[in-house]
Amino acid sequence: MTISSSLNAGVAGLNSNATRLAAISDNIANASTFGYKRTVADFHSLVINGGAGSYSAGGVRVTTNRLVDERGPLVTTTNPTDIAVGGNGMLPVTAASALDGTAEAYPLMLMTTGSFRPDSNGILRTETGMVLMGWPAETDGTVGLYPRDTVVGLEPVRINLNQFAGDPTTRIELGVNLPATATEAGEPGDALDMSIEYFGNLGTSQNLNISFTPTVPAAGASNTWTMTMRDSASGNAVIGEYTLVFDDSRGTGGTLTSVTKISGGDYDAATGELSLTVDGGPLTVKIGTLADPNGLTQLSDSFAPVSIDKDGSPVGNLSAVEVDANGYMHAIYDIGFTRTIYQIPLVDVPNPNGLIALNNQAYQVSPDSGPFFLWDAGDGPVGDLVGYAREESATDVAAELTRLITTQRAYSSNAKIIQTVDEMLQETTNMKR
Repeated sequence: MTISSSLNAGVAGLNSNATRLAAISDNIANASTFGYKRTVADFHSLVINGGAGSYSAGGVRVTTNRLVDERGPLVTTTNPTDIAVGGNGMLPVTAASALDGTAEAYPLMLMTTGSFRPDSNGILRTETGMVLMGWPAETDGTVGLYPRDTVVGLEPVRINLNQFAGDPTTRIELGVNLPATATEAGEPGDALDMSIEYFGNLGTSQNLNISFTPTVPAAGASNTWTMTMRDSASGNAVIGEYTLVFDDSRGTGGTLTSVTKISGGDYDAATGELSLTVDGGPLTVKIGTLADPNGLTQLSDSFAPVSIDKDGSPVGNLSAVEVDANGYMHAIYDIGFTRTIYQIPLVDVPNPNGLIALNNQAYQVSPDSGPFFLWDAGDGPVGDLVGYAREESATDVAAELTRLITTQRAYSSNAKIIQTVDEMLQETTNMKR
């Protein structure tokens, strides 16, 4: 019984070390595989209680575990949609084969890094068929509220290079100085005109024509102007008219003291904005709050549009996409404007090492990993998203070669046990001769 248990223990040792050798071989073979997580083989003793005065060898058993929570170093690349995770969290992906299905939600798989490039349909995917998923943004670049404990709402990220898009103007901020001398008695009272280009919903160029007409008193200075705004897209119709009164006191002289609406949208004293409506929709024009030296002013004797700030741009061609640290994917157009088109969340699970390992450095949620949750990149327990980067293999080749040597010695020692047991059994057999 004791001799046979020794034989069984030696065989168990051979099998266990063969398993460890397989894990080491896998690790070394994937030393240059981006995103690879090394596998470890751990040994555990088996104890078999024999009778009094005897001992029975139980042997050894082996368990393997993939260390998904170990991270390799990041390396830079030249592709903006080469993505890695700087810290905890994983990218949500799905298989390209699932895109032909009609299910409401795509099957969720996870990766820590990937080289994503658009295919013929504009879908970002790796060469092995892993498709990046994210939440789509609205046309104004905002991302709505989506559930965080389900994949409903996630969809394959699609970008269409050479796609045209326009960016309509919704906000204009005026920084204009009006001449204080124009409101003094004896001045001609001529209107001062300026034109501001804005872009409509179809990317067409339009003009917001503004005229400032001074109120000339019989004596002294009125410090009062009438501002009239006309929209070229509406046949140069008046869309707003306001009476502006400027302060002439020491300290706040030259700043607005009151804005009175004659027609058009209201003036918000808290924000200093006029709510106008042009042919394509609402347009906010900021003229400054009362006593604000950064808005409309009336100083000296010069008419000076010192700063005109606005959003919007003409129709442009999509030329590139980039991902920022918070997971927002921005489309960059050749005429200079950018737009948020997707948000890429990061997936976190309580036990990353409990994930089921799949081909192509992908993983799947399991009962051992616990339920997943979708976080904004850079928030909670997850790290940042890093574009132009890949995560290298977590394998340390020097350490694996050291384990290879010790495994080989252990395997040889177990083989020696089997050889010794065989010789002892031969001696036992020879006792009958």
